[in-house]
Amino acid sequence: MNKIFSDLKTSIFETMSRLAREHDAVNLGQGFPDGAGPEDVRLKAAEAVVSGWNQYPPMLGLPELRQAVATHYRRFQDLALDADSEIMITSGATEAITDALMAVVSPGDEVILFQPMYDAYLPLVLRAGGVPRFVTLQPPHWRLTREALEEAFTPRTRAVLFNNPLNPAAVSFSDGDQALLAEFCVRHDAIAICDEVWEHVMFDGRQHRPLMSFPKMRERTVKIGSAGKIFSLTGWKVGFVMAAPDILRVIAKAHQFFTFTTPPNLQVAVAYGLGKDDDYFTGMRADFQRSRDRFAAGLADLGFATLPSEATYFLNIDLAASGIEEGDVSFCQRLVRERKVAAIPVSAFYAEHAVTSVIRLCFAKRDATLDAALANLKGLIHAPAQ
Repeated sequence: MNKIFSDLKTSIFETMSRLAREHDAVNLGQGFPDGAGPEDVRLKAAEAVVSGWNQYPPMLGLPELRQAVATHYRRFQDLALDADSEIMITSGATEAITDALMAVVSPGDEVILFQPMYDAYLPLVLRAGGVPRFVTLQPPHWRLTREALEEAFTPRTRAVLFNNPLNPAAVSFSDGDQALLAEFCVRHDAIAICDEVWEHVMFDGRQHRPLMSFPKMRERTVKIGSAGKIFSLTGWKVGFVMAAPDILRVIAKAHQFFTFTTPPNLQVAVAYGLGKDDDYFTGMRADFQRSRDRFAAGLADLGFATLPSEATYFLNIDLAASGIEEGDVSFCQRLVRERKVAAIPVSAFYAEHAVTSVIRLCFAKRDATLDAALANLKGLIHAPAQ
């Protein structure tokens, strides 16, 4: 058996979800909303599967969806993308990341990874034959530094896998952080594979700026987006890959032999959804921000110290600042057993030098779900004096 996968431990998501089921706990571990998603988009998918084309669509994706992606990113991020030669549709963003790594990385090439990181990154880099080089980010701000990049980049650096906004940390990187990373990519002639699936789930008036828009990055960036995150339909698995034609051409060859295509009815519905009025996107962000603020206030009332959540579905608790000396893995296991709340230890998102004092909770839930979690957590630690 292939050792990269046979030696992998059971994922932390499966472990915590199993414990949540066993203990009838409120599961705030896995990152998905418990709402149904926009009804008009779902109806478009239903209509398309009944009345539309259900045979193989074009490998690159339906032309109407590729054009919708181009129009969407011109509208929201001022990117000029050619629908025919610079955009491809995949079966989810993880497939897009896999395609990009297989296309860009040859055995022995070094790939920069920023930890905490999405758990699929490392095994996919290794399967492509890449040699990982880690940049370890630290709470509470999780920022890039020149010193860390100087240490990570070498003459063998081929690619950078960059997640912005950063899922486990719930942080959106500043223009200064991205300009610094762009400087190193240009200097080392590295390709940036940018996982930007959270680009619409940002709070407090933030607007996403893609790394592709920075000077000299247009021709060396692979931008990846996700309809699942944009429309809170995480099970749909419809991803977008955007890159210069010479890069996309090779990524498409990898895609051809992985999934080849994506369900056409979902593509039709996503094409419709990407053209929705601004009210949908602002309303979606406002709803998640309200849940974030409500949950953060509830945790604060119970004595927990939370880290800033600038984007994503997640809110992190700083255990040390909350007066909890226990490590994150032990605390999460105790939490689900004794308090019936499932969370994720952030150390699970590190390959080395892990931060062990932060746990991640998903707030993209109904008020009743979050209230049940808060009720279970009451009295765990002493609340601050009023």
